[in-house]
Amino acid sequence: MDQCWTSPAVRARETAAALGLSPTVDERLKDCDFGRWAGLRFNQLIVREPLAFVAWVRNPSQAPHGGETIPQVMARVADWIDERGRSKGGGHMVAITHASVIRAAILHVIQAQLPSFWRIDVLPLSRTELRTNGRRWVFRAMGEISPHDHDHT
Repeated sequence: MDQCWTSPAVRARETAAALGLSPTVDERLKDCDFGRWAGLRFNQLIVREPLAFVAWVRNPSQAPHGGETIPQVMARVADWIDERGRSKGGGHMVAITHASVIRAAILHVIQAQLPSFWRIDVLPLSRTELRTNGRRWVFRAMGEISPHDHDHT
C-alpha cells in the first residue's frame, strides 16, 4: 500500500492495524457527529424522537440532534477527496472510515444530490473503490472484503 489514512476513531485505527496498515489519521474522515444521538440505532431514535428523526431523514441539511449536518460531512469529505486527486504521489490509497463518510465520498465522486445520501447502503467491513486519473474520480465498485483483498498491499 502506498498511502493509508484512517478516521481518528479507535475502531478505524484498530481495523487498520488488523490489516497490517500504518495509517495517517485525518480528522476529515471522522464519522458524522450525531450529537445527542451518538451511539443510538435508527430504531431507537424512531421511538425516542420520531418527529426529529423523520425531519432529519427528509431534510439532512438540518441537525436536530445538535451535531453535524450531512452537507457539513459532505463538504469535509469532498475537501479530502479533492486533495487526494491533486496529490502527485499516485499509487494505491486506502482510507478506513465510516458509512457516512463513504456515502459522502460516493456522492461527491458521482456528483449526486443530497437526497441520494440515504440511498447508499454501506456494509460494515466492506470495500468501496474509487479511482482517479488525476483529472477526475470515478466510483468503480462496492462490496464485501474477500480474504485475499489485503494480500495485494
